[in-house]
Amino acid sequence: MVPVTAAPSRAAGGAAGSAEPAAAEPPDGGWGWVVMLSAMWCNGSVFGIQNSCGVLFVSMLQLFGSAEDKQLAFKTAWVSSLSMGMIFFCSPIVSIFTDLFGCRKVAVTGAAVGFAGLLSSSFVSTIEPLYFTYGILFACGCSFAYQPSLVVLGYYFKKRLGLVNGIVTAGSSLFTVSLPFLLRVLIDSVGLYNTLRVLCILMFILFLAGFTYKPLVSNANDKEEGKKGKFRSAPEKKIFNFSVFKVKSYRIWAFGIPAALFGYFVPYVHLMKHVKDRFGDSVPEEVLLLCLGITSGIGRLIFGRVADYIPGAKKVYLQVTSFFFIGLMSMMIPLCHVFGGLIAVCLFMGLFDGCFICIMAPIAFELVGAQDVSQAIGFLLGLMSIPMTVGPPIAGLLRDHLGTYDVAFYLAGVPPLIGGTILCFIPWVHERQKLKERAKTVDGETTEKMLENESTFVSDTAEKTLKKTESGF
Repeated sequence: MVPVTAAPSRAAGGAAGSAEPAAAEPPDGGWGWVVMLSAMWCNGSVFGIQNSCGVLFVSMLQLFGSAEDKQLAFKTAWVSSLSMGMIFFCSPIVSIFTDLFGCRKVAVTGAAVGFAGLLSSSFVSTIEPLYFTYGILFACGCSFAYQPSLVVLGYYFKKRLGLVNGIVTAGSSLFTVSLPFLLRVLIDSVGLYNTLRVLCILMFILFLAGFTYKPLVSNANDKEEGKKGKFRSAPEKKIFNFSVFKVKSYRIWAFGIPAALFGYFVPYVHLMKHVKDRFGDSVPEEVLLLCLGITSGIGRLIFGRVADYIPGAKKVYLQVTSFFFIGLMSMMIPLCHVFGGLIAVCLFMGLFDGCFICIMAPIAFELVGAQDVSQAIGFLLGLMSIPMTVGPPIAGLLRDHLGTYDVAFYLAGVPPLIGGTILCFIPWVHERQKLKERAKTVDGETTEKMLENESTFVSDTAEKTLKKTESGF
């Protein structure tokens, strides 16, 4: 999953909270193409590893598991679940640090922390230390590296921003398609520990890529302050912008989407193990992640374009449709007793997964406006972290107790259906809000005109009285 963010309102390397927010005009090319490739690598490496966690999950079960452990799937699922959840949980904090210190410093530091977390994960001997090294340290580093990679694009591109965002987020699909096969080959040949060390190469390249986020200086004053190392802290209202929650339609959106995501990450974590339980080693289970990755990329391109033709908050209906299909596909996984059926399910699931992801930013723009969209998305991602973290361990607990994933996948399909139903109310609520705002504007203009007319009348009356008085003298 790759959430998209909006173009920011401050210069990439400048301190936040300046009195004059003037930014340099985006060059729409030049060094920006290098930045685009670096951001694409970031999306690919971070979410490619996360989306391929099913392969690592099976290897962890074999390496750390024992026949006596009755809660093995539950305990192991926490590793991947914590990792994905922490990436989103840190998003509001990362947005603040990016505003304060700039994209380059935050991205480089995040990649270094992620590298340290992944490397240390390759030296553990039990599953418990992985909760910290992989689930928290590696994931937090990925979060701090990921968000600046999207924010910086708004400083380098304006006319081509849609195209560039599409290319960058396609990096996730590209890596999701290829990494599962690479991981399977590596695990079979050199084992899990050395595979994690090979993945460290991706994080080291990401560390170097962060240095390409060169700050764009807006004016001479910013240049002087950059030389002096002057730092200005951002105003509190800019750092903690909770005003977005005053928008009722946003509140529904910000709590409806997390409600739909309790089962969202379950297939990514448990599908590989489910296939092994049902079909053994007779089928290439990595093909399912390949199908998810390919159709997710296609879905982003198709539905991103479709969303351009849907007016206002009615774009939410695309997310409603995607949640309904994702929920139904999750429920169909246990019904597939032929591997070809699972392939078809994953193709549809990936397509509507891409639909859900690609219109996050356009919907946020419609609900809160361009000025507040960055932190609106940050808060949403933070709220999304909770259901995405707890869903897979619950599915693992059900597998441990029931001996099968069937009930887990049936239940994983319920939250998307509930969340999609909640989101159906947003366009209606948003339209009512807009009508109220228009009514207030009209009333304000009417009152202003009445006061203006009254003032004119009083002025004319006073002038006539003065003339009469003067003529009387």
